[in-house]
Amino acid sequence: MYDKKLTRSHNQVIAGVCAGIAEYFGGDVSLVRILYLIISIISAAFPGIIVYIILWIVMPERNNYF
Repeated sequence: MYDKKLTRSHNQVIAGVCAGIAEYFGGDVSLVRILYLIISIISAAFPGIIVYIILWIVMPERNNYF
């Protein structure tokens, strides 16, 4: 059985965090990016930037060797 893991994607604009989330949940990358932007603006942008940086550090980069 395939164990699905949340990883950063190579389909990236900055770090591949939003694309990795979209691929994990099977959603559209553009929609995830737009939703993230809207949520960040509503939350005064600063918390959104901090969350993105934390996810960038915590999420491992995808390994395409297997």
